[in-house]
Amino acid sequence: MKLIIAVVQDKDSHRLAQALIEEEIRVTKLATTGGFLKSGNTTFLIGVDDEHVNRVLNIIRHNCQSRKRLMSPMVDSADLSPSPPVEVQVGGATVFVLPVERFEQY
Repeated sequence: MKLIIAVVQDKDSHRLAQALIEEEIRVTKLATTGGFLKSGNTTFLIGVDDEHVNRVLNIIRHNCQSRKRLMSPMVDSADLSPSPPVEVQVGGATVFVLPVERFEQY
């Protein structure tokens, strides 16, 4: 058994949840906040048998897309001149697949 942790941008959250539900994959959603851009995202916790990991990863890949966003760079306190915004890639999904040592459901 594996635990899949997928951190996705809020814009993709509903679409991914619907796709997982349609495939009868149980999921727990957590509202989270990213540390870098400090924007909202959703973390999905998905427990699946080993043989279903690739199917879940394909669903995530298909429903989460990356986007470009303009972001103001951090201002160095020594240099107070404004810096132009920089384009960064956001979205998509950051996914971790972890082995589950024990699973119980009450």
